[in-house]
Amino acid sequence: MSFYTMVLRKSGAYWVAVCLENGLVGQGDTKDAAIKKLKGAVESFEEEYKKDTDIFNAPIPIKELHEFLTVEGKEPVSEEYELRLMHA
Repeated sequence: MSFYTMVLRKSGAYWVAVCLENGLVGQGDTKDAAIKKLKGAVESFEEEYKKDTDIFNAPIPIKELHEFLTVEGKEPVSEEYELRLMHA
């Protein structure tokens, strides 16, 4: 089991979670639902990566993280974000 860092943000009526180590994303009506989707995506990815290590696997680039954090304007809205540690 590995540990991953995720950032959660509100996007309209949904919560979106992105894994900083691999760029995978989960979305749900609640924080917990978004985390559950992301955890499932990470676990599926890990299983496939064990079978085929030629699959691209890299941390999310800073530019993409900035795009994720910029909700609908040019500046991030910090009160809408949450950083968490997840194990999968």
